[in-house]
Amino acid sequence: MNLREIVRRHRALLIIGVGMGLVGAAATLAQPWMLGRLIEAVALDKPIAWTVTFIALFFVADAALNAGHAYTIGRAGENIVFDARRVLGGRLLRSQFPAFSRLEHGDVFARTVSDTSIACLVIAQALAQVVTSVFMVAGGIVLMALLDWKLLLATVGCLGLASGGALLLARQVRIAALKNRENIGAFGSGLQRVLGAITTVKASRAEERETEELARLADRVRHSGIRVTGFSSLLTPAMNVGTQLSLAVVISWGMARVATGSLSPADLTSFVMYLFYVVSPLVMLFMSIGQIQQGRAAIQRVTELGAIPQEEEEAKAGEPREPASAWESAPAVRFEGVGFSYQEDVPVLRDVSFSLPRRGLTAIVGPSGAGKTTTFQLIERFHRPDSGTIHVAGHDTATLKLAELRSLVGYVEQDAPLLRGTIRQNLTYANPGAGAEEIARALRLASLEDFVAGLPDGLDTVLGERGAGLSGGQRQRLAIARTLLQRPKVILLDEVTAHLDSDTEAALRDTMAEAAGECAVLAIAHRLSTVVQADRIIVMEEGRVRTIGTHRELIASDEVYRRLATQQFAAEDALT
Repeated sequence: MNLREIVRRHRALLIIGVGMGLVGAAATLAQPWMLGRLIEAVALDKPIAWTVTFIALFFVADAALNAGHAYTIGRAGENIVFDARRVLGGRLLRSQFPAFSRLEHGDVFARTVSDTSIACLVIAQALAQVVTSVFMVAGGIVLMALLDWKLLLATVGCLGLASGGALLLARQVRIAALKNRENIGAFGSGLQRVLGAITTVKASRAEERETEELARLADRVRHSGIRVTGFSSLLTPAMNVGTQLSLAVVISWGMARVATGSLSPADLTSFVMYLFYVVSPLVMLFMSIGQIQQGRAAIQRVTELGAIPQEEEEAKAGEPREPASAWESAPAVRFEGVGFSYQEDVPVLRDVSFSLPRRGLTAIVGPSGAGKTTTFQLIERFHRPDSGTIHVAGHDTATLKLAELRSLVGYVEQDAPLLRGTIRQNLTYANPGAGAEEIARALRLASLEDFVAGLPDGLDTVLGERGAGLSGGQRQRLAIARTLLQRPKVILLDEVTAHLDSDTEAALRDTMAEAAGECAVLAIAHRLSTVVQADRIIVMEEGRVRTIGTHRELIASDEVYRRLATQQFAAEDALT
C-alpha cells in the first residue's frame, strides 16, 4: 500500500485548503501594517473611516479563510483515512495465508484503526499547517526587516535558540511515539488473546494472572505515552521562552529608540504586532513538526502492514488452460507428486499422489500430523506446493483465478467459524443470491430445518461473535449448510463430526451421502464410524499416502488403519 499515492488522490482538496490558508495568512500579515497606518492617521488627524473599514474587511476575510482552510484540510484528512482503511482492509483480506497467520491480530487491529487515523489526519493537517506557518513566519520576517532590521536581528537571535531546542525535542517525540504505537499494538494483541479464549481463562481460574499481564502491557503503554507527552509538552514552553525574551528585548530597546526619535511609535507598534503574529505560527510550526514525527511513526507501521504479500489473482501468464469441458472427464481432484514444507527441510507432505472421482465420498484418515489438513489447504491454495501439481475439475490450480478455484471448492473447517449477524447472512455468505428453495434444501440436508423453524425469528435470528447462541453441533451443521448452498464441485469436510452427538452424526452421514451423489466429497475424520461407508479411504502417515481402499479392504490389509479402527471402535464400545 502506497500512502503517498492515496494522498495524491486528494491533492485537489489539499491544494485548495493550503491555498485558502496562504491567502488567510496574507490577510493576517496585512493587519499590523494597516494598524500602524491607522495610528499614523490618528496622530496626523487624518480621516480614518476607510482605514477602519479595510481593517474590518481584512479581519472578516481572515476569519472566513481560516475556517475554510480548517474545514477543507479536515475533510481531505478524513477522505485519506477512509481510503487508507479501505485499501489496507482489502490487502489484509487478500493477503497470503502464511504471511497473515504470522501477524498478531491485536496489533493488526491497532494499525488498521488507530495508526491509519494518526498517520493520515496528522500528516494532512500538520503538513498544511507547516506550509501556512512557514509562509506566515517568512512574510512576517520580511515585513519586520522593512520596519527595522536591527530589532529583527535581536528577535531572530532569541527565537533561533528556542527553535534549535524545539527541533531536538521534535526528534525525541518521534522516537517516543514509535515506541508508544508498538506498545499499544502489543496491548491490543494481549487483550484479543484472552478475550478470544475467555471460557478457557475462566475455567482455568486465570483471571487474576491475565489481569496482571494486561495491566503490565497497559503500564508499558502508559510509560511510553507519558514520555511522548513529556517531550511534546516541552515544545511550546521552549518557544515561549524565546518569545518572552525577544519581546522583552524589542519593547525595551524599541521604546528607547522611540524616545530618541530613531523609531516611530507606529513602526514599533507594527513591529511588536508582527512579533506576536510570527511567534504564534512559529510555535504551531514546531508543534506540527512534532505531530509529523508522531505521524511518521504511524506511517511506518501502516506501511509495514500494507506491504503484506498478496495472493495472486490471475492465472500464470503463458500457461495453457484446459477447456471448460475437461470437468466431464477429469477427476474432481488430482495430486501428482506433491511436496510441501512450512519450514525449510521439515517436509509435511512427501510425494503425495491420489485422485478423486467426480462424485462419491472419499475419506482421509491417519495419525495426527500426517498432513491431512495441509492437504485441504493446498487444494484451496492457501499455500502453494513446493513440488508437484494439483488439479481441480481438470484445471491446474496454479493457473486458475482464486475466485474461480474457490467457487469450485467448498470448505468446512474443523471449528466451523461463523460471523456476527443473522443465520440467513451466515447461511448465504458464499451465495448471497440464493433463493428460498435453495436455502430450504441446504437446511434440510444439514438437518437444521426443524431447528430454524422453531426459532422466533427464524432465519433472521441474530448470532453473537463466532456464532454465539448456537451449540457446537449447530454451528457445525450451519457451516455445512453454507457450503452446500454454494453448490461446489468438491466439498472438503475437516473433522466435521467433532462437535456432533451420535444422532446428529447419523444424520450427517446421510447428508454426506446425498451430497456425494452430486459432487466429490473429501472428508477428514478421526471418528471412523462416520466414514466406514465411504467409497474409498486414503490412509496417510508421516506426510505420505500409505494406501487407498475401502473400509473392509483396509481392515484386512493395512496395519495402520486396522490399529486406528480397532482402538477407536474399542473406545466406543467401552462407552456404550
